Amino acid sequence: MTSQTKKNLKIAAGYALILILGMTVGPKFARENTNSANGSFLPFGLGDRSPKIDKVIQIINDNYVDSIKLDTVKELAIQEILKHLDPHSMYLPPVEAKLSFENLEGNFYGIGIEYFILHDTLLVTAINPKGPAETSGLLPGDKILKINNKSITGVKLTGKQVVEQVRGKSGTAIELLVKRNDNQLKTIRVVRGKITISTIDAAYLLNNLTGYIKITRFGAETNNDFQAVLTKLQLKGMKNLVLDLRDNGGGYLSAATALADQFLSDKKLIVFTEGAHEPRTDYFATTEGGFEEGKLVVLIDENSASASEILAGAIQDLDRGTIIGRRSFGKGLVQEQFNFGDGSALNLTIARYFTPSGRSIQKSYKKGAQAYYSEVNERYKNGELASNGKNLSDTLFDKQKTFTTPSGKVVYGGGGIMPDIYIPVDTTRYTSYYRSLASHNILNDYVYNYLAKHSPKFESVDDLISNFQLSDREYNQVFKLAESEGIKTETQKLDQSKKEIKENLRALLGRYYFGQEGYYKVVNSDDRVIARSLEVLK
Repeated sequence: MTSQTKKNLKIAAGYALILILGMTVGPKFARENTNSANGSFLPFGLGDRSPKIDKVIQIINDNYVDSIKLDTVKELAIQEILKHLDPHSMYLPPVEAKLSFENLEGNFYGIGIEYFILHDTLLVTAINPKGPAETSGLLPGDKILKINNKSITGVKLTGKQVVEQVRGKSGTAIELLVKRNDNQLKTIRVVRGKITISTIDAAYLLNNLTGYIKITRFGAETNNDFQAVLTKLQLKGMKNLVLDLRDNGGGYLSAATALADQFLSDKKLIVFTEGAHEPRTDYFATTEGGFEEGKLVVLIDENSASASEILAGAIQDLDRGTIIGRRSFGKGLVQEQFNFGDGSALNLTIARYFTPSGRSIQKSYKKGAQAYYSEVNERYKNGELASNGKNLSDTLFDKQKTFTTPSGKVVYGGGGIMPDIYIPVDTTRYTSYYRSLASHNILNDYVYNYLAKHSPKFESVDDLISNFQLSDREYNQVFKLAESEGIKTETQKLDQSKKEIKENLRALLGRYYFGQEGYYKVVNSDDRVIARSLEVLK
């Protein structure tokens, strides 16, 4: 598409901008955070102005200087309107709406693989047990070169493109050309089937009395998944729990309140929501709860958002447990999703949520979406993440009214959940050189293309943690690989990051051999936040 055509589309979109306000949005199928199945309609009608809007669109369609796609014009108009609202109100094209729904629901039809894109090549990193891919003989470490005879190497491959090609109708087949570690080429036919993805990444005992559960998002099955692993850990003798919500960007509100109910006694207020067109709605704990008595630690960081903050805020406000980590993202807005007839959807912010003490943790978005999302990066620059959390980049945070919990503890609103115990980032290990290695997938590349082939087979995660060694020769191979990708070796920063690089390689090898839980077991064995959590729980 030429720049002139793009310009013309934007001009046409400007004429059509008001169109969306005359549209009737289809039935809702989910609230960010609720699993509402009730159908309803949200009219945006403009009454007697509607004929004029229709006429404008018809005039553009019949008379505009260039050929245009009206669907594109309408989408541009929608997106332009949403720019003037908040950063979380957004339009989702059909494919994105479908993927968003499937990911939160936790099931879809596909082949059951985990992967990452390495040098424009699809590398299989894990296989779902008993899933279609495993049944067909696909292995971790396989590189997928073609999908249905169409080459996917040497192109600007994106995760979205991969998902679109491997997911499909149940019972349909997909043909993969793969390259094995021994350079053998093999064609594998996989029949798509139902894939169920748990939102629990890891659940195991840190010691005889303390369990650890890692939750990646709040989906439709999160509470059921949690109950299942909680029961297993309790049968093993668990009395205390570390709940890890770091890097958890949120999900359904209903999932967050259901999980909070596991820890809180009957009739405790978990959260309430309220908006200009939404009356206050209170969410209370019930008599059901699988872990209302044991000691609890909840881990958060700057990437914990939305539903994660609802849970952490409730636990903190009600003095139920200890929050450890770093200040959370600061998203306190509730979205409701509305369907259009073509499969696309509108995620519209309809309310704010408030913790039991009445605080809103939503940070300011007055400076626009770009500044809003880059605020976390500002925390790195101003030193907040490396200090004790006092160098707050969001000035609203320390100006907000303070709140008090039943025990007399002071808590804050207006910019995320501030943990009870702040653990700063160790910036001496996370150097710019290390970040370059990570962003270029150098460590993943080295693990799958070398360590997985040449390292000894470890019998267990504990065996890996205790006996994994990286020789100087192997260590130097990492830097040579980095140099081949244009990353200049910085000796001083290299020495600073040496331990972190080795630990990351060991963790990635843990994922290769023992899946996601193996990865977290290795990472947590040298995690200062986990160590501090165990001290608190003693």
